[in-house]
Amino acid sequence: MKSSPHHESYPDIHHNNYSRTMFGMWLYLMSDFVFFGALFAVYAVLKSSTFGGPTASELYQLPFTLVQTLIMLCASFFAGLGGASAHRNNKFRTIVFFALTFILGIVFMGMELSEFSRYLKAGHGWEKSAFLSAYFTIVATHGVHVLFGLLWIIVLLVPVCLEGITHVSIRRLTALKMFWQFINVIWVLIFSFVYLLGGRLV
Repeated sequence: MKSSPHHESYPDIHHNNYSRTMFGMWLYLMSDFVFFGALFAVYAVLKSSTFGGPTASELYQLPFTLVQTLIMLCASFFAGLGGASAHRNNKFRTIVFFALTFILGIVFMGMELSEFSRYLKAGHGWEKSAFLSAYFTIVATHGVHVLFGLLWIIVLLVPVCLEGITHVSIRRLTALKMFWQFINVIWVLIFSFVYLLGGRLV
């Protein structure tokens, strides 16, 4: 059944190339989720191994991290709107929403680097204790994913600006949208189990 180029199901989601791309993306996201699960397990084991250094409750500034979380939620929301706009063949909204995702991602990364800088200046580097090593590893790994997502936005928006919405760009932008939803979920888990739970129990 043919769909109007302006309908939300454009292109046909059962098209072979589209289906294969989405299936491959789901496989990647599931494998990455397993990887993060291992990092969460490591952190759970090492969170009390401070070796006389600062604990989580002494380091974390929850209001600051809450703002980060809200920014990440908004970035993921705009990425979802960008993906939906691409399916509706709306070039302008697609560019605007993914541009907003990019800006919020930059702000998020700036806050994360500011937090790392604050800890390092205070002498609380990753080499000071097993707890800090686990903390920097899981948060920085998420940060690398955000950085990759930012670069991905640039790479995909350039052809959209030049050529408009095509079947290829929709497929790629949908994968990008899924990636941003994934890193949003991971950050919510980090905020819940590393910052909130860590601050209460350590």
